[in-house]
Amino acid sequence: MITPAIAIAALGYFGFHAMNGELGLVGRAMIERQVTELETELAALSAERQELQARVSLLRPESLDPDMLDERARLNLNLVHSNELVVLRPGHRYDVN
Repeated sequence: MITPAIAIAALGYFGFHAMNGELGLVGRAMIERQVTELETELAALSAERQELQARVSLLRPESLDPDMLDERARLNLNLVHSNELVVLRPGHRYDVN
């Protein structure tokens, strides 16, 4: 009688931890959800990085874009011509130097 009771107790112990342990079925689902969230965040950050690389490439001396140079100079120096109209977009954060 003692041997089957010990076997059932051991089976119950390992079965419980297989379901609820950190690496059990419940823990695995949480890890997979975190992986999905991190992959989504990685995709967003990769897209942002590519956008920034494209903007930086426009400022390189070998491929200097005059419009980008003008935009950056006006933003940093806070300059506007007297005959220009400035349109501020709602919800956009503008840095004031």
